[in-house]
Amino acid sequence: MTTCGITNLGSCLVEKFFEFIVNILNMPVSPLLKLINNFMIEPVNINLFASTWSIIIYILSLFYGIFLLIVGFKFLISGHSPEKREDAKKNLANIIIMMVLVQASFFLYALCLDVVASMTSVIFNLIPSDFFLIATGGMGNIGLDLALLFPYIFTLLATLIFLALRYICVGVGVIFFAIGIFLYFSGYFKSFGKLILNYLGVLISLPFIYSIILLASSKFLEINTFSDVKILVMIGGFGLINLLTMFLLLFVIVKAANSKPVNQIVTLVKAVA
Repeated sequence: MTTCGITNLGSCLVEKFFEFIVNILNMPVSPLLKLINNFMIEPVNINLFASTWSIIIYILSLFYGIFLLIVGFKFLISGHSPEKREDAKKNLANIIIMMVLVQASFFLYALCLDVVASMTSVIFNLIPSDFFLIATGGMGNIGLDLALLFPYIFTLLATLIFLALRYICVGVGVIFFAIGIFLYFSGYFKSFGKLILNYLGVLISLPFIYSIILLASSKFLEINTFSDVKILVMIGGFGLINLLTMFLLLFVIVKAANSKPVNQIVTLVKAVA
């Protein structure tokens, strides 16, 4: 910190004035950045849904006996056919794998969240802490910062909303994770299970992708041309995150609408009607 004295009073007052303005500009930004930081690197608390998960597991476990009976019946009617016996063995192996994974789905899901959170934290900590804050850079930069302060706050709010929605969806996802595993190993409903697991995988990995985008954006500030317009780089980084999120949401909706499981349901409904 520069010490003001008789010899440098003029430049020191100017510097202190700029610091005062920057602190005012960062006041509405800092709380938003703190929340974004928490949503980015903290694992989702899925313990809130532990009781609901237990109920779903209990319901799914009622089908284990049915599946085992079906496999046993296939063994009985297979006779001396090697193909049918091999098929029955594969079905039995799938049922056993399904039972183990479904019963352990809560812990597997928590492990995935912890791994992604750790990876995100490593990347996120590589980003300079002052990258997200408005910094002093002369009268011209202060004017640009003032002009773009509200767009920057709006961009941060949009990012925070997307992260909050992702947090809720991932929290509820521990229930659908068990259902997805169950459907994936249930033969005819495999496509449904694959659809659920793929979408959960995308949701879980989003913070890691976001951290890479922000790290890449921070590297632009090492170039003098971009360091002079830092707030534009910050808006661009978070704006790219928001655009990517909206694209993924649109992609998920379109793919779900055109997916085989949905088409099967539509065909069944038309047939019944």
